[in-house]
Amino acid sequence: MFENLELLKMAGAMSQRAGARMSVVAQNIANADTPGFKAMDLPSFAETYDESGAAMRATRSGHFATDAGAAEPSARRAKGAAAPNGNTVSLEQEMVKTATIRQDHDMALSIYRASTDILRASLGRT
Repeated sequence: MFENLELLKMAGAMSQRAGARMSVVAQNIANADTPGFKAMDLPSFAETYDESGAAMRATRSGHFATDAGAAEPSARRAKGAAAPNGNTVSLEQEMVKTATIRQDHDMALSIYRASTDILRASLGRT
């Protein structure tokens, strides 16, 4: 029953993406001193969700900009200035990313909680 609810699917995808992005950020931080290492990041959740095949409804023309992308989200190089040793990892940027990732994960959990509360209320189990 819960697998067929689109909102719960989206929250699950958001949670999975937060975990995958945290893994990429952790790898960046672990290689902060590795000469020549290029910082990586995942595409935005909107791009990832669009590529998953879940169609979002446009409410007016030009609402969504469509562009062809890869079938599966993969880590891509993050933009940034390179250090003299060729490393592009900025610990400050990575820490900001971790805060954003935590917010995304918390949002996914809030969606789950609100959805289960609504389902419980509809079943008369408050």
